Order: sequence, then C-alpha cells, then structure tokens
Amino acid sequence: MTDITAQMVRQLREMTGAPMMDCKSALIETGGDMDKAKEVLRKRGKQVADKAAGRDVKEGLIYSYTHHNGKIAVLVEVVCETDFVAMNTDFKAFCHGVALTACAYAPDWLNRESVSAEAVANERRIVTEMAQENMKGKPENVVEKAVEGRMDKWFAEKCLMEKPYVPDDSKSVEQARTELVGKIGENIMVRRFVRLELGA
Repeated sequence: MTDITAQMVRQLREMTGAPMMDCKSALIETGGDMDKAKEVLRKRGKQVADKAAGRDVKEGLIYSYTHHNGKIAVLVEVVCETDFVAMNTDFKAFCHGVALTACAYAPDWLNRESVSAEAVANERRIVTEMAQENMKGKPENVVEKAVEGRMDKWFAEKCLMEKPYVPDDSKSVEQARTELVGKIGENIMVRRFVRLELGA
C-alpha cells in the first residue's frame, strides 16, 4: 500500500482546491494515484452540488469586468446562499472566471434552459435536414443520433455554462461551478450575464 504523504495531500489540494481531509481520503481511496484522486474529488463535488441544487440562493454578487482595451464589458450575476460565501475569495475568483469566459466567447445564452423553444426548433430543423441529406440510406436511429450530437455541439457553441472556463479550459463553466459547490458546500448559480461590445 502506498504511503500518503503530507506533500501528496498538499499537491492535490493545490491542483483541486479541495479541503485537506477530502484530498487525503481521495488519495487513500485511490492508492496515491493523483489522476484518480482528482476524479474522485470531482465526483464528490458533483454529489454535493446535486444535493445543494434545491436550496435558496438570495445572496451573491453582480460582478463587472472591462477588457483591457475598454471595448468589451461584462456583467455577471452569481448567487449563493449566504453573504459570507459571497465575500469568499474562491467565489469572487469564479465570478471573475465566468466574466472572462463571457468576454472571450460572446455566448448567446446562459444555458440550454434559457434558449428559446423557437431557436431550438429552428436549429433542429436545419440540422435534421442536413443530416438526412448527408446520410441518405442510413437507418433512422443513426440519423437521429447524429442530429442529437450536432445539437449538443450547437448548445456548446451558444451557451455560457458549456463554454471552456477561461482560467482553466480543461473544464466547462458548469464543471467549475460544480467543483466550487463541492468545495464550499453551498448552492451557487450563475443567474444571468450581459456582454457589451463597442459598436456591436
């Protein structure tokens, strides 16, 4: 059995931001494998986020970011359960990351739920027609699977929560949110955003 050293725990904490005891238990569970331990912590964060999802969020921040050239600005509303968390440095860093992501990618919507039914229906019609044209003779279920894949790609292009999180593009904004909820233990939500670009 691998000895779990304080240095390993510290290293995992620096990589994930998770509490020390959680890092230690994840390393013990995975026999000291850093990558597997990170995955364990990510799953635990998701479980905490799922439990917290129904709780009221009445505190938070309206965070503003102006790009260095002064030609793009973003406002994001990120909410949480307590004003204590709203003042937390990790929470503020997440708000900043969300604003940077909105600035960089100029998404049209916050998430899939905020896309109008009309826009979804229109895109699905176009994608279905293209798939039927390009996949003539293929079974219907194969065509449907291709349509769903293209719709997922379209949502990923258009929705802020599905964009790569600019401070760490190995994860999406939603994954960064889930990890933060797992770390802090409070429900945290990005409620809305506005992106302004000079002359747009």
